[in-house]
Parts: sequence; C-alpha cells; structure tokens
Amino acid sequence: MNFLENYEPLLKAFWYIALPVSLFFSLQTIMTFVGLSDGETDMDSDTGDVEMPFEIFTLRNLINFLLGFSWTGISFYNTIENKTTLIVVALIVGLLFVAIFFLLIKQILKLSENNSFKIESTLNQTAQVYLTIPAEKSGRGKILISIKGAYHELDAMTVASEKILSNTSVKVVAIENNVLIVEKN
Repeated sequence: MNFLENYEPLLKAFWYIALPVSLFFSLQTIMTFVGLSDGETDMDSDTGDVEMPFEIFTLRNLINFLLGFSWTGISFYNTIENKTTLIVVALIVGLLFVAIFFLLIKQILKLSENNSFKIESTLNQTAQVYLTIPAEKSGRGKILISIKGAYHELDAMTVASEKILSNTSVKVVAIENNVLIVEKN
C-alpha cells in the first residue's frame, strides 16, 4: 500500500475501498463457483414472489455498490475535475451496479420452475386408461396422465356401473385416499 502515500486523500479513499472490496468480491465469486458457498449468498428468495426476490440491504448489494462507487472514482479521478461531481457520478454508478444485480437476479428467478407433482393437479384433467378399471369401485385400475409435461401412472377407480377398458379416455372427477376417481370422457 506504499503506492498510495503520494495520492490525494479522495483518491486514497477510493483505493482503500476498492482493494478490500474487490478482494472480498473475488473470494466470494470463487467460493460460489467452486461450491464452497451455501448457494444462497444473502438472498432469501421465494420463487413464487418474483416482484421482490430479496432484501435491498444485504452484504452482496453493499459489495456491488462499493465496487461501482470505488472503481468509478478511481477511473474518472483525473477526467472529472470537480470532485463533488466525481463523487455524485461514483454514487450513481454504484447504485447502477445494485440495480443491474437486481435485474439479473429477477430474470434468473423467472427461469425457476416448480415441477413438484401434487395429486390435486389431476382434478378435471383427461387421461388414458392404462389398466382396466373395474366397475363400481370394486377394484383399482391404472391411468396415464400428463401433468406439467410429465407423465404419471396413477391408481384409479370409477363409480360407473361398467368397467372402463384400456385405451379409453377418462376425466378425473375426484380424489379419495390418493386414488383418482374417473369417469368416461
């Protein structure tokens, strides 16, 4: 840090912010890519709530702000003569870094998809009978149903007075004890 001795106080301040923040950012990035991070990195996100994916005041956002602020101050120190203008420009760039991070994370969270299967999602859906379904709930058959692009083979019964043969199209009308109740479509 001896190279900072001859610099003006404002430029020294920018450097004193930039060096440790850049080191911390580099380590945090390496840890994230290597897998040593817990993966959350200050973001408590609920993929169902894309409007506000995480808190504004986090360590990650502080680091992003300080990176933009300090490196802008260093980069434009000799270009912008008025130091107040320089600080304002550095503040704006720091805020832009945080805004860009918000936008990137928001777009990434839009890509997340919950593909967990819930039996309730089969209600009022059509399916194909895979194994014959006996009449009047006297036994179970099997149906093949597509939910969110994935096919599921599920137990099914019918209240109809006649059995439903394989390859017949049916509609799920109810669920009883994780068994689908179907009727001919």
